[in-house]
Amino acid sequence: MQPSHTVLIGGFAPLTLGMLADINHATGLSNTLHIIVHSPNRSPLPSGRAPTLADVVRWVQVACQPFGFVQVHTFDSLGLPKISFDYRFDDHLDEQAFLDICQALDISYKSAKLGIKNHSDQAPPFLHHLPKTCDDAIAIFEQPLAYFHRLAPACRYFYTQTVCIVGGESSGKTTLVHKLANHYGASVALEMGRLYTHSHLGGSELALQYSDYAPIAINHAKAIDTAIHAATAPITLIDTDFATTQAFCETYEGRTHPLLASLIESQRMDFTIYLDNNVAWVADGMRRLGDDAKRSAFAEQLLNILARHGISHHTIDDADYHARYLQAVAWIDRHILGNLSDDGRISGKATDEN
Repeated sequence: MQPSHTVLIGGFAPLTLGMLADINHATGLSNTLHIIVHSPNRSPLPSGRAPTLADVVRWVQVACQPFGFVQVHTFDSLGLPKISFDYRFDDHLDEQAFLDICQALDISYKSAKLGIKNHSDQAPPFLHHLPKTCDDAIAIFEQPLAYFHRLAPACRYFYTQTVCIVGGESSGKTTLVHKLANHYGASVALEMGRLYTHSHLGGSELALQYSDYAPIAINHAKAIDTAIHAATAPITLIDTDFATTQAFCETYEGRTHPLLASLIESQRMDFTIYLDNNVAWVADGMRRLGDDAKRSAFAEQLLNILARHGISHHTIDDADYHARYLQAVAWIDRHILGNLSDDGRISGKATDEN
């Protein structure tokens, strides 16, 4: 007879496709599956971010939201003391601890199974063996970016590292972003100022005014959020940041925009690459900072804003566009992806080819 309840306990950080397979299997063992999420081990990403318990609960809840027969808990929400147990690695849970869990869940001891690995012939009747689908669980935990394709869609937004390309007008930002996107298979948040100029200003910055900076910033924030949550690779590329938009506002309007200042602080990118203004200026019908003096002044303004907000950056200053691309790939591989090999599912080094 099928029991009424199954209990699955784990860290789920990161939540992987293998874990989702385990959850799918566990849902067939009883009428209700209880997933108890415990505090994650805080293994930081290259950016320094590490998941909180609330992050992990969110991932599990989003992944299981279509299933009305799955309930997600934490030890705190159940009023239970924290225990060190994870179904992927541990073969036995103390029977008293399981009785306490059953009592907290208000379920009968006899009506529950505990979904864990157990290889003992003397296993109590409430223990059940799950198929071993998480063979690389430790490797994924230690190098989640190397196994990005094995992460559950619900948590990829947290693990992808945002790389923002900034610089002055005609510094090659957009071209570099698209070349890097092709190299890494990465999602992109496009520069909203350029799109807004075409959609609202008739294709030229000549009509740009102070009131335009708020919708540009809001649209950019939405684009960044969309790109991150649709992440296809360990990095997500951002064409221009809020600091750059602020630099344009201060240059053109002579004043700082408070919304941009707030977004610079609240919507931080993980990494910033600054492109020096030492390539030829190209007129495209939109740009207004064509002479060297204006370009230099804008670059200085941008660097001051980055410093004002404590945003560190890596500078690429080669005067050749293709050399800039190669430098960016080398830096990203070294400082973010850790020179991962092809079997780590990160594309190989860029080569100096035409």
